[in-house]
Amino acid sequence: MKTFIEIAAEIARESGARISEFARQRIGFELKGAYDLVTEADRASEALIVERLRQHFPTHAVLAEEGGGNDGSSEYRWYVDPLDGTTNFAHGFPVYNVTLGLERAGELIAGVIYDPTRDEMFQAELGGGAFLNGERIHVTKAARVEDSLSATGFPSRKRHQNINVHFYYQLAMLSHGVRRAGAAAIDLAYVACGRLDFFWEFGLNPWDMAAGALLVREAGGTVTDMHGAPLNLRGQHVLADNTLLHAEVLELFAEIFAGKQRVPMPELPVR
Repeated sequence: MKTFIEIAAEIARESGARISEFARQRIGFELKGAYDLVTEADRASEALIVERLRQHFPTHAVLAEEGGGNDGSSEYRWYVDPLDGTTNFAHGFPVYNVTLGLERAGELIAGVIYDPTRDEMFQAELGGGAFLNGERIHVTKAARVEDSLSATGFPSRKRHQNINVHFYYQLAMLSHGVRRAGAAAIDLAYVACGRLDFFWEFGLNPWDMAAGALLVREAGGTVTDMHGAPLNLRGQHVLADNTLLHAEVLELFAEIFAGKQRVPMPELPVR
């Protein structure tokens, strides 16, 4: 009998192939809000994933981004983002993925993140480690923020009200840099495999974080909220790092939340 992770990986790969077909067609997009994009690829990918999950696990609850699942009362719940990075996909920017995370009685037990543009399959099971295309992965050993490379993101809605610009500026000035690629699951996977030292973001959804949070933990990292409290998939923010940086990043975040700046923002020139 195949395991949860094996089935999830098969589904993600099949969905990724479907998305790649749409990418070759350069399909358009629709707006589901002032800035939120949705494409035919999102809907087709979600329909495929939900159908496959129902075939394999008819009693499991499924919480999917586009609303196609059934968030019932089962102790097993799948968190599905059929196309994480829709805006990137719609513009032909090759950073997007399919992600599925499985929770049992409130505990994450399995997760996959598949990047069809690079044919990279990240997967993890509780207690079983984290892997990229079958090879075990680990977080970095960077021990100082000044030696780190991190990533974050900004919401598509109400960007002008988002406080993350303060965190972004401080980290950009105090470290080797901050990347903003536009796909949270990929960012989390990159922390797990050592391409990034840490990642933080505000306002994510459960399906954005579920698989990636497990990947980071199984790769030796730490995942909490930005105050250091246990991660709540429905919480306001997330911090995922290589564990060695956790205390220093939390200290810096506490300063920024308190309105302090180690590096003052530059003043705009007077014209």
